Amino acid sequence: MTTLILLYLLIVNAVAFLLMLVDKQSARKKLWRIQESTLLLTAAIGGSIGSLAGMYTFRHKTKHLKFTLGVPVILVLQMAAVFLFLR
Repeated sequence: MTTLILLYLLIVNAVAFLLMLVDKQSARKKLWRIQESTLLLTAAIGGSIGSLAGMYTFRHKTKHLKFTLGVPVILVLQMAAVFLFLR
């Protein structure tokens, strides 16, 4: 069970990271963009670390309060949930 959870988290964080890269590249080329709700949902379902890493690696969405505040808040809430669950 623990292995499946870790595998899930690895995959969802990798996807979140890659979504930030793809959206950044699309923005530069003025192409179709990934919806902000999709990016935030990916963070909310467990990909907050990947989202944060992608944001600051690619300098993407770092001027949007929704992301610079929202994604860290999601991460803190997820960490609190894990702490309470494991307690």
